[in-house]
Amino acid sequence: MTDINEGGAAAPEENGAMPGMNILAQYIKDLSFENPNAPRSLAQGEQPKLDISVNVSAQPMGDGQFDVVLSLNARAQRDDFLMFNVELVYGGFFRVTGVPQEHLHPFVMIECPRMLFPFARQILADATRNGGFPPLMLDPIDFAQLYRQNMMNQDLAERAN
Repeated sequence: MTDINEGGAAAPEENGAMPGMNILAQYIKDLSFENPNAPRSLAQGEQPKLDISVNVSAQPMGDGQFDVVLSLNARAQRDDFLMFNVELVYGGFFRVTGVPQEHLHPFVMIECPRMLFPFARQILADATRNGGFPPLMLDPIDFAQLYRQNMMNQDLAERAN
């Protein structure tokens, strides 16, 4: 992946290397679908309350390689009645090149999960459909905003200590 500036031209880095990213592998680390109240949960009724949580983590693996994990959890409920709970931990093994050290953390925490998300979204849609429900089609996630929010929360936590 090459960084493109507003004029549409590739933006070279200070050392002359172009920023880039390769997905070396993708994998499901954990997938769980629970439908504890079936078949009652499959009956038509009011729209369930849907709670979705998203988490991103990354582990450097040396030589510009990173293991990035996207954790998604969706829980559908009507009143106190659990319809389904689906959890997915989806990972990717990436090689990142040409990104200055000061930009590496945000690059890995924003661009890598952005590349993983469509695949994880499809897995969740298939799991909910196979569980007897309409496919859960998550809206796109703004990983840049999620990153800023997490950094702000971390900064606030550090100031409180």
